[in-house]
Order: sequence, then structure tokens, then C-alpha cells
Amino acid sequence: MTNPPKIIDFTAKLQDSKIALQRNSIETLQVNLGKLCNQACNHCHVEAGPNRSEVMELRAVDRILELLALEPQVHTVDLTGGAPELNPHFRYFVKNIKKMGKDVIDRCNLTVLFVSGQEDTALFLRDQKVQIVASLPCYSQDNVDDQRGSGVFQDSIRALKLLNKLGYGKLETGLSLNLVYNPGGADLPGAQEELEKAYKLRLKEDWNIEFNHLFALANMPIKRFAHYLSREGLMDSYFQLLADNFNSQAAKEVMCTGLISIGWDGQIFDCDFNQMLDIPVGWKTQNIWEINSFSNLNQSIALANHCYGCTAGSGSSCGGSLS
Repeated sequence: MTNPPKIIDFTAKLQDSKIALQRNSIETLQVNLGKLCNQACNHCHVEAGPNRSEVMELRAVDRILELLALEPQVHTVDLTGGAPELNPHFRYFVKNIKKMGKDVIDRCNLTVLFVSGQEDTALFLRDQKVQIVASLPCYSQDNVDDQRGSGVFQDSIRALKLLNKLGYGKLETGLSLNLVYNPGGADLPGAQEELEKAYKLRLKEDWNIEFNHLFALANMPIKRFAHYLSREGLMDSYFQLLADNFNSQAAKEVMCTGLISIGWDGQIFDCDFNQMLDIPVGWKTQNIWEINSFSNLNQSIALANHCYGCTAGSGSSCGGSLS
């Protein structure tokens, strides 16, 4: 990653704002099941794709299940990738998490539902009452295909229709279908509430598609998006944009205060973004075999200048805007 410009250090910015961030009770466990994906999006901070071989093994899945059984305060397990559904242990993992009475979120790219061997995945997700958070960076075909590849938009629409048919996105079913928006370039996302209204109107009128909520996320200046910024000569200006739009209220609500992230190899991180930059939890390398409980992890959080991405504008987290 190209070195960012000399903006005010993020930790100094927090001190100036009289904000002290530390982890409280861990309520959400985010698990990256691997970097294998059927897509290779140009904004992907994971740099996932069809040729990636990093996939979480069964022994790591079983170890996480052992630790989860000791953590009643962890109410949600957020499964990411790559395409998490492509992990051969995905269904085993989901079933055992649900047996504990915990919620499961599947970060679904939608088109994976039509990959060979995944034909009944949508039915599985419905039967297990898995919450779906689906990436759809725009309601325009040209914009989606430009970011994610030719034909992705139409396959995404087909997947959303399938999920609607199974009851997802309908208030009365309790089957949650949330969409994710991120800007196509080096801009901050617009107001989440207004974007959600526009998405709901366009998708309903154009395709008769329904969903519950829209999450508006900023693009993080790391990995594949960082390569784009460097290539276009936008790295300095994008970091400056993030820093100039620092939101102290959003900073107080960042997701790392109630979440930890587990890498495909069992390493532990404060968030998914730190995971991709190999910044370990609280700056101390630890893995799931070295700990007896997630609750025993140090409360300190590893912070760096890319954290401006979560605190700019309305803020950005895995659940959308923060303020």
C-alpha cells in the first residue's frame, strides 16, 4: 500500500477530540471463511477472487465453535469472505452456530447462489433463518457491472428475486435481507436514509424487488481499492477527504468496540480491515488456539490512519452509517 499523506495521526485526532476507544463486551464475532470468491471486484479490500486458495479449515471452524460455546454475550456471528458460502464447511458452521441460539449473518455477493454446487444455498439460508447482507453497489446495471464484472447486475437481480420468493425482505417473515452500497470511486457515500429510499423505489419499480435496509459504506483505502487510488493519483486526496470529514460522534460508535474479527487462518484482529493489513488485535499477535476465551482479549484496539474511513461523514461500519 502506498504511504498515506501526512495528515493528523488518527490516534492524535482522537485525543484532540477527547475520545478514548477500547473494546467493551464482545457482542459480534466476525469470521472470514476464506478469500475464495466467484467475483473479483475492483473495490474489494480483501482482494478476493476465483484463484485465491486461502480457505478456513475444519479444525479452525471447530475451535471457533468451542470458544463460542463459552461466550453467551456473543449474540451474532458475521460470516464473510470472499464468498463464505464457497467454504466447504459453511453449512456445518452455520448449523452449529444456530444450535447455540445465536444469529448468523451471511455476507453474500448474490451471484454465488448460481455457482455450480450452490443451487440449494438460498433454501439452506432460509431454513436456517440466516440474515443476508448482500452487496449491490448501485441500482444501475452499468455501475454494478463496472465495479463487479460484466453480467453481475442481472445475476444479482435474479438472486434478489429468488430470495424475495423465499420470503427474504418481507416484514412478516422475519427473514432479513439488507443491501450494501458503496461509492464507485473516491467519494464518501451519500446520506444512508436517502439512498435507501432511492434503492427501494428503483428496485420496486424496475424489478418488483423488496429488501429491509440499505447499509451505506465508505470504501477503505486498503488493498485493491488502495491500488486503484494509487493508479489514479487519488491516494492523497482521498485520505484528505476522510480526515477532513472526521465525525467525532461516529468515532464513538465504531464497530471495533463490540466486535472482533477472525481470519481464515485463525488469527485474531480488531476488525476486518485490520485483518487485511495484518495488524493483530491490540497490536499483539494472537490466534484462536492460544486463547481460552474471547473475553480475555486485551481491551486495547489497534488504530491507524485507515481508521479515518470508519469515522468520516456519517461514519461507516458493517451495519452501515453510524450517525
